[in-house]
Amino acid sequence: MAGDDFAGLLRELKERSGLSYGALGKRLHMSGSTLHRYVSGEVVPVEFAPVERLARVCRATPDELLELHRRWIRADALRGVKKEDDEGGGEDVGKAEGTEGVEGTEGAVADSAPPAPSASASASPAPDAPPALNAPVPPRRRVPRAALYAATGVVAVSAAVALVANLVSSPDGTDGSRGPAGAVARTSASLSATATAPASPSPSASSPSVSASPSGSPLAPPSRAGAATPSRQAPPTGTPFTVSTNPYYWYLPCDHAFLVDRSPENVPKPPPQQGAVGWAVPLKAVSANRQEAVLTVQGTGPETVILEDLHVRVVSSGPALDWNQYVMGNGCGGQVDTKSFDVSLDLGTPTATPIGGQRDFPYSVTESDAEVFHVTAHTSGQDVSWYLELEWSSGGRHGITRVDDHGRPFRTSASRDASYYAYPLGGKGWELVEGD
Repeated sequence: MAGDDFAGLLRELKERSGLSYGALGKRLHMSGSTLHRYVSGEVVPVEFAPVERLARVCRATPDELLELHRRWIRADALRGVKKEDDEGGGEDVGKAEGTEGVEGTEGAVADSAPPAPSASASASPAPDAPPALNAPVPPRRRVPRAALYAATGVVAVSAAVALVANLVSSPDGTDGSRGPAGAVARTSASLSATATAPASPSPSASSPSVSASPSGSPLAPPSRAGAATPSRQAPPTGTPFTVSTNPYYWYLPCDHAFLVDRSPENVPKPPPQQGAVGWAVPLKAVSANRQEAVLTVQGTGPETVILEDLHVRVVSSGPALDWNQYVMGNGCGGQVDTKSFDVSLDLGTPTATPIGGQRDFPYSVTESDAEVFHVTAHTSGQDVSWYLELEWSSGGRHGITRVDDHGRPFRTSASRDASYYAYPLGGKGWELVEGD
C-alpha cells in the first residue's frame, strides 16, 4: 500500500540519521510517540509540514523530499479506504442476496398492473343522458392547456387596454389612484402578470400586447415594463465576487518560518499571526520552505457564482536563498486537523491537490454564503514566485481572477539547511538552533 511506502521512506531516513525518537522530538518540538506513529505507519499526518521538518533534520536530499511528498499525497488519498472496504463487505453480500427478491417483486407488480385505457373508453357520455345505476364515473374532461393560456393572456391584455383608455380619457392627472403614477403601477403589475404566465402558442393572443400603449402615450411600452423585471436586466459587468487573502497563515507558530537577509540583532521578535504582514514586508522576508495562504471568497450579489477550478502559476524559479531562517514560535505541540489544498512548487506543473478529506472543485458562493480555502505551497530546493488563478462562471459570464499577495506574487524559498533562529518564551533575543 502507498501508506506502507510512505512510512518505509520515513523509517529509512530516521535510521540513517542515527537519532532516537526522543532526540528528534526535542529538535522538532514534537513528542517522540507521535514521531513513532508516523514512522511505523500507524498514522498518516494530515499535513506535510511535520514530515518535511523531520526529513530535513534527517538530512534528506531535495530528491528525497520530493519523493516523500509524492508518497504522502498517495497515502493521504488512500486514508481510510481499507477500513471502508472491510466495513462494506457485508453490505455488498446483502445486496447481492436481495437482488432476486427485488426483481421478482418488480415482475409481480408489472404483471398485476391494469392495462392502459383505450381511446374509446375515455370518451364522455352524452350530457342529456342520465347516468346508469352503478355505472362507472366518466373521467373529467381536461381543458386544453393552450386554450387556457390563450384565455389568460387575452383577459390580462384586455384589462391593461381598459386601464390605458380610462387614463387617457380622465382629465385629472393629480389623483394618486387615477393619475399617471397610479396607472403606471397598475399597468406594470398587469403586464408583469402577463409576462409570468406561459406564452400562448396562438399568435393572435400575443399580438395585442405589442400595441397596448398607443402612439404618443406618456406610458412606457409593455416591452420596457417587462425589461424592468430582474430576469430581463442586462447582465452585470465586473467580477461578481471578492477575494480577501492572508498570505502568511499558521495554526502553530513553529509551523512557519521566514528567511531574512539580516543578522539576529537587526530582526525584531516574532509577531502574532495577525501581525505577520506588517512584520514581513519591511524586512523583505520570504516564507521559508512552505507558505500557507488563506483565501476567503464571497459573492457581491444575489446571483450564484460557480468557482470551477483553482490553478497555480509559477512566475519565476531560482536557487534557494542563502539567508537566515527565523521560526515564528517555539515549543509547539501537536498539529491541528485541517482541510486544505497542497501545492508542490518543485513539480514541473504545480497543481492544487485536495488533502485531509477536502473535496475538489467546483464550489459555489453567494453574497450570504462564502468559502474559505487554505492553500499550502512548499519547496525543498528553490526560490519560487507564484500566484493562483480562480476560474469562475455566473450565468452567461465566465472569467479567471488572479489571486496573489496584494498585487505581488507569493514567494516561497527553501532554506540552506535545517538550522534556524528561535525566540524562546520569556527570552530577550533570538537563539540559534543548530541542525544536523
